[in-house]
Amino acid sequence: MSYQTEEEQIERIRDVWQRHGVPVLTGVVLALAGVLGWNAWTNHQENKALNASVVYQNMLESVLQDDTETGRARGAELAEQLRNEYAGTEYARFAALMQARLAVESGDFATAENLLREVAEEADDQALKEIATQRLARVLAQLDRAEEALDLFSGSVSGALLAGREEVRGDLLLSLGRVADARQAYQAALQATEDNRARPQLQLKLDDLAEEAS
Repeated sequence: MSYQTEEEQIERIRDVWQRHGVPVLTGVVLALAGVLGWNAWTNHQENKALNASVVYQNMLESVLQDDTETGRARGAELAEQLRNEYAGTEYARFAALMQARLAVESGDFATAENLLREVAEEADDQALKEIATQRLARVLAQLDRAEEALDLFSGSVSGALLAGREEVRGDLLLSLGRVADARQAYQAALQATEDNRARPQLQLKLDDLAEEAS
């Protein structure tokens, strides 16, 4: 191979590099940055979820294990922290449920309504959405808005969720004086319950209606 030929090849390589080398190198750098960025984001999300789980556990312990004003106040504080620092996560939804529970216990049904409505409307998990809706319906009943509460339920559920929904509907219907409809709802709740012993109050409610009818 002659010197001239080698020189020509070197020139060709330089020409190719000038035309394609920079874009190729840029693509490699961007791809590498993308991988590193994705890994960093994934690690951040994992750390965020871990931190949220710790705060959530502390919240539960404060409320459930320390049944005092101090424990409930600490639980409410941690619930607010979860909703502020981990907004959009399931932990924030669970925190809202706890805040609603504390609000109900203190008689603040308006605050409980707002919190439960937020979870019912924004939760991605259908089970969580249904649970929030059932609790919201009970809060509305406390506010003498049973008819509005009945309109909350839509879509199909099954198993324990259906049993819970029908029991809530039965209570709402009974509060409105619709005894026959309430009885049907309670019966539907019993039918949806795998083990009737898990919901002894349902049979008691049906028995009470039977006594009233006799």
